Amino acid sequence: MCGLCGILNRDGAPVSHDVLAAMNALLVHRGPDQGREIVEGVCGLANRRLAILDLSPSGALPMCSADGDITMAYNGEVYNFPDLRRSLEAQGETFRSTSDAEAVIALYRRHGPDFVTHLRGMFALALWDAPNQTLVLTRDRLGKKPLYIYQDERRLVFASEIKALLAHPDVPRTPARATLPLLLAYGYMPAPQTAFERICMLPPGHRLVVRNGTVTESAYWTPPHAASSDPAARAEDWLDAVRDKFDEAVRIRLLSDVPLGAFLSGGLDSSLIVALMARRTSERVKTFAIGFTGETSYDETAYARRVAELLGTDHHEFIVEPDAIDLLPFLVWHHDQPFADSSAIPTYLVSKHTRDHVTVALTGDGGDELFAGYERFYAATLAARYRRLPGLVRGGVAAAVGLLPEATSYRGVSQRARRFVNGAALPPAEAYFDWVRLFDDALLADMLAGQGGIAPSADFAAHFDPDDPRDFTAQLLDVNLTTYLPDDLLIKTDRASMAASLEARAPFLDHELLELVARIPVNLKLHGGTTKYLLKEAARGLLPDDIIDRQKHGFGVPVGRWFREELRDYAREILLDPQATGRGLFRSDAVRRLLDEHASGQRNHGQRIWLLLTLEWWYRLFIDPPVPGAP
Repeated sequence: MCGLCGILNRDGAPVSHDVLAAMNALLVHRGPDQGREIVEGVCGLANRRLAILDLSPSGALPMCSADGDITMAYNGEVYNFPDLRRSLEAQGETFRSTSDAEAVIALYRRHGPDFVTHLRGMFALALWDAPNQTLVLTRDRLGKKPLYIYQDERRLVFASEIKALLAHPDVPRTPARATLPLLLAYGYMPAPQTAFERICMLPPGHRLVVRNGTVTESAYWTPPHAASSDPAARAEDWLDAVRDKFDEAVRIRLLSDVPLGAFLSGGLDSSLIVALMARRTSERVKTFAIGFTGETSYDETAYARRVAELLGTDHHEFIVEPDAIDLLPFLVWHHDQPFADSSAIPTYLVSKHTRDHVTVALTGDGGDELFAGYERFYAATLAARYRRLPGLVRGGVAAAVGLLPEATSYRGVSQRARRFVNGAALPPAEAYFDWVRLFDDALLADMLAGQGGIAPSADFAAHFDPDDPRDFTAQLLDVNLTTYLPDDLLIKTDRASMAASLEARAPFLDHELLELVARIPVNLKLHGGTTKYLLKEAARGLLPDDIIDRQKHGFGVPVGRWFREELRDYAREILLDPQATGRGLFRSDAVRRLLDEHASGQRNHGQRIWLLLTLEWWYRLFIDPPVPGAP
């Protein structure tokens, strides 16, 4: 995998090679094997390369066509490129390398900007067509690889990470204060917005074309809507097709000229991937797992170890201690934005540990979004029944759960009960958002003291069509696929793996598999109270039933206990420091109250505290200093 950046001067001025080189230098972690800059007048493209296919100099990036007309900066893997190459050779194309990048350039010459529709894989790329003075920027269909853009009337600047954009002297570093409520509610910055004003993210499945000064952005692919329920649907009618397509998705992601392995949590998704890998490779699959000390409810290493033994893998484990908090500034630097998902810690550490053994790792990302794996999907169906209870009963339940203290274990019952009861009183979309958001409206009002900004509830509700006749679970699958997946999970995986110079591949996010699964009636995914029903049935015979039927366990971190015990003083020192309180972002008494409630055990604010810490470190790294700098 790689990192790219570039500049298009729309005012006709030549691109500065020194500025482009400074941008590229900030992406060296994404591609430690090779890098260079190519400037052609008003356009300059740069790459850092992590060599996966064609390790020879002929695969260097950016890559130019044989006649020098086309230059491409590239971050990605196109898994169907052997088939594309054979087809192109049959049409008269010749190749100088075995790189997939050269096949992409040849496709552009034959199809223009529509070349992207032929690609099956993960990618973000920039292609400069010098004779036609045309720049094409594009991302893969589901947003596995990032691409950020700044533009004004004079120039367009783009990069795999925001920090590279900020190395351009004309790109401002202005916090987007109006989006602060969104950050606090979602726990991440919903794309295309970022934490910086005037810097945006190119959406998944989109391309941006600049031709003769005119900028056009359009979608070349949109996710198919998840099918609604069908009472007559039978799992056996879909099992063979799902097994075959998923096996193919795994197989084509084994294409590599460097060592390859897999993350293994012991859950269904990663275990199924490893089982299929083991069938496809002659050597033992290398697998990697991570656990935690002090909070056994978060530790899945025993399950991962059992799957590894069953499948005969070459297994490696790594344990996270509370002192992993020292990584917080480092992770903020690599994310470029505040980010509430504290599982970025183990994701980075398992990536770093994995990189000591392999260069590519397969992940289970996307299984929950395709097959309805989240327990909150089932909670949405329960909420409809709960709302039919008499008001007095619901009021009594709400009062009772409101008195319960909140534990820091993974399945804290009181915390889950409170969230369910509070949300269940709301309309379906608002209820779901209430369950997943970090700061609710009451906390936002307390923290922000009426400063205003974008209303999170309205922002989330805008993803739903009130006239959509489908089951609410089908609608939730669509919304998760276009919000939480690309803006949280895939960002986390990309930044954590790339910080360790590791390529992560996600078979579940093969767009052909997704197009198949979208057609499956949703009641075969969420089947009564069984999540991922069809995937579980497809896994029978490949994995033992106790692994298949084990209750879902998310990839969490015990930050609640950390901030109540070992890291209690750390959180107070950072968040109540005059440097932090002097920003005027929050009411100091509200921050203090949040910390006190958490320390006393009254509430579990662990994830909220983590988000506030990442926000403060973001200011210290990206906004406060004269020049952004790594910690």
